[in-house]
Amino acid sequence: MAIQLTVPPRDPLSEASGLSSASSLFHSLSDPTRLAILRHLTLGEHRVVDLTTHLGLAQSTISKHLACLRDCGLVESRPVGRASLFTLSHREELLELLAVAERLLTVTGDAVDLCPTYGAASRAGGQDA
Repeated sequence: MAIQLTVPPRDPLSEASGLSSASSLFHSLSDPTRLAILRHLTLGEHRVVDLTTHLGLAQSTISKHLACLRDCGLVESRPVGRASLFTLSHREELLELLAVAERLLTVTGDAVDLCPTYGAASRAGGQDA
């Protein structure tokens, strides 16, 4: 006699709401500037002025993205004189996530960048994903 396992039916709405935090995390990583900031912070602590010099962006732009990353718990800052030094909050976990993302990008090839909704063409068209 075979034993049949049944999976209880799931409520799609509650399942989707359970993914809200993950969705927010990935949205915080969806901006190229925020990814560049995170990548630069993997090298160590930096001031806003260091990041503006390295990335060639306005101080207000860097500050806006750092605020987002801080609100999401990905970076933290500490005051040093009149400046603040920013660092990754969870360095090892973030490095692991970015490494897995790189591997996934390698195996999917150009598919993600060719995606009409989120790929390069959608960004060039001025759409905000």
